Amino acid sequence: MQYSDVDLNHKTILITGGAGFIGSNLAFYFQEHYPHAKVVILDLFRSNLTLSNGNLKSFGHFKNLLGFCGEVISGDINDKNLLNQLAQNYKFDYIFHEAAISDTTALEQDLMIQTNVNAFKDLLDIAVAHGANMIYASSGATYGDAASPQRVGREAPQNVYGFSKLMMDHLARQYAQKYDHISIVGLRYFNVYGPREFFKNKTSSMVVQFGHQLLSGKNPKLFEGSDKILRDFIYIEDIIQANILAMHPKENGVFNVGTGKARSFQSMVDILQNELGTSFVCEYIPNPYVGRYQFHTEADIETTKGVLGYKPRFEFEEGIAAYVSEIKRLFEQELS
Repeated sequence: MQYSDVDLNHKTILITGGAGFIGSNLAFYFQEHYPHAKVVILDLFRSNLTLSNGNLKSFGHFKNLLGFCGEVISGDINDKNLLNQLAQNYKFDYIFHEAAISDTTALEQDLMIQTNVNAFKDLLDIAVAHGANMIYASSGATYGDAASPQRVGREAPQNVYGFSKLMMDHLARQYAQKYDHISIVGLRYFNVYGPREFFKNKTSSMVVQFGHQLLSGKNPKLFEGSDKILRDFIYIEDIIQANILAMHPKENGVFNVGTGKARSFQSMVDILQNELGTSFVCEYIPNPYVGRYQFHTEADIETTKGVLGYKPRFEFEEGIAAYVSEIKRLFEQELS
């Protein structure tokens, strides 16, 4: 579905993290609806480099871009020479900044701040110089264990990732106050699921992970009390909608992007079983994260609706139904 009447053909669009989950979906949105737009992807494609927790440093994967016809650049947003080349060789109209170290369990505070905060400032400088509207990924992690519904202004990050995203939001506000010839919008994503997330490995959504458990014939394993552990799960298509609407906002700011409805992990498994035609018995295990675990997230999206014109289209049942064929394809082609 097309979410804007603005003609973006012949515009130049930079997507950082464009080989990742959300960035690649954005790339294909522009390719489908604006075939004459120039879309430039910058991504630190995966290598054998890992963080101290053993997880990959980058989740960018070429398979997320199969069929993409735009320009692809492999590089690190911490590389100032590379950013200088981008600033000199292109004239961007829009910058979608999705690149980040998004692993909430990462312990490297220095690398997290450098990558998520300091490099963002460099990209903001490019946006200012080019007159490019900036749309960037903030995160629901800025709220930590704040009570639901989560509202902008009630942040309490519990890890360095959430802290880094909050620092990005502060930086964006400073730039928005200083420069009025561009718009700067931060989008706080809640629990996103959908196509092109598979290569996030262990950090992919539990929707795809539970789906693959069921397809492999295993009983789904949930934490005890999973009918009372709730999240604001949002389908990727609504994330894309929010990003497109944020290209021309009524005002700058930071906005929650969720459904405004909390759903349980138990309901996730029940919906998946219904869609996949399985009836495995759930196994319940003790939750080892009690005391440092969010038991309820629910985005307050009233401001997002009012300023951006955003309206989520997918209920949890509809999002999972739309995703099931891809979950099956991944199981057959990537896991079997």
